[in-house]
Amino acid sequence: MSASALSTLTAALLMVSGTAAPQPVAVSARVETPAVYDDEAGGNADADDPAVWVDPDHPGRSLVIGTLKEAGLDVYGLDGRRLQHIAAPAAPNDDAAPGRFNNVDVVYGFELGGKKTDLALVSDRGRDRVRAYAIDPAAVAAGRPPLKDVTAADAARVFSASEAEVDDQRTAYGLAAFSDDDHAYAVVSRRSETRVRLLQLEDRNGRVGYKTEDTLDLPTSFTLPNGTSWTPCADPGDRPQVEGMVVDQEQHVLYAAQEDVGLWRVDLDDEEFDRPQLIDRVREYGTPWTYDAEEEECVLDTADDPGFGGEHLSADAEGAAIYHAADGKGYLLASSQGDNTFAVYERQGRNAYLGSFAVTDSAAADGVQHSDGSTVVNVPLGRSFPKGLLVTHDGEATPADGDREGTDFKFTGWESVAGAFPKPLTIDTKSFDPRDTD
Repeated sequence: MSASALSTLTAALLMVSGTAAPQPVAVSARVETPAVYDDEAGGNADADDPAVWVDPDHPGRSLVIGTLKEAGLDVYGLDGRRLQHIAAPAAPNDDAAPGRFNNVDVVYGFELGGKKTDLALVSDRGRDRVRAYAIDPAAVAAGRPPLKDVTAADAARVFSASEAEVDDQRTAYGLAAFSDDDHAYAVVSRRSETRVRLLQLEDRNGRVGYKTEDTLDLPTSFTLPNGTSWTPCADPGDRPQVEGMVVDQEQHVLYAAQEDVGLWRVDLDDEEFDRPQLIDRVREYGTPWTYDAEEEECVLDTADDPGFGGEHLSADAEGAAIYHAADGKGYLLASSQGDNTFAVYERQGRNAYLGSFAVTDSAAADGVQHSDGSTVVNVPLGRSFPKGLLVTHDGEATPADGDREGTDFKFTGWESVAGAFPKPLTIDTKSFDPRDTD
């Protein structure tokens, strides 16, 4: 987003709310991955969600893993070069949907076949499974493809009651992974529904399976302060879904972005979901709407907006990430997809809002628009990112290749984000180790 676009955004928000919206600060990405294209020539690749794997011996050799939906996964070095491509599973028969990789996250030190193994976990929306890929540090060092599929053959459907139901595609969607002592977990949301499920990973003869630990259903409708009931806009038959999620591993807290509603905080008590708390709402919260069947889209009646929405997120609320700092400090980041910004909240206490930023054009990379997934790590990653790294999905990679729609991932040094705020954010590279699961 350019500076002029940010000014236009501020003016638009002023007209809607009647008060001046805080100006997002501008930061610039340092690295971008090769653009991928959602067409036949591009293998129907559509970048969506990233995760970072930290190399235990040489942090400068750390990896960024990104989902490409129907095209599977790409694995990148910190310079943005593609190191490995993994195809999504083929459809099991002519009438079934193929694999479609939506979200990805990393867990460290899972006991697999008697050996501590780092895993990349992926939500396979096409087949309603969680896929697991072992990450081999020796392969990284030798320049070989580092990820290997270790999903158990009997990995169960996450939500669907049958294979026929899988084809309805109310399937595994968002995903966040975490470890607790010697156990590893994945939180998975369901497409077109409000349901979120907690899975515990299992070692099944050297392959990764899982079992359900708990299930949470977020609200589908809301009572507004004026006593009326409001249901978020959605396609007919759909409910307000969750995609962007992150688990604060130290605090045992799940943050889940319900796209047309806002940002939820859910404590994890003995690996069970506690009562959800809505800590911020999207600006469109409570706004009446109608459904345009011809255009197949919701139309918001902004003229009759009752003013019950929040001030920091524009629908869709998307990718969530945790920046760790000492003594419970640090930040919760959330993608405000509707205005191409990222909201920053305190990690501690009541998650007070601190401000927003946008990743804008620079000589090294174009800016970030319509961002879905994001992730951040505080630890030094060699000379490339010695103060930590923010990775964001870019839904509009430029320059465009004719009429082809390109997407990619952007890498931004955390110091660029921290230093852009009037009161600089914390840079803490030592207090949190993602491999410490105690």
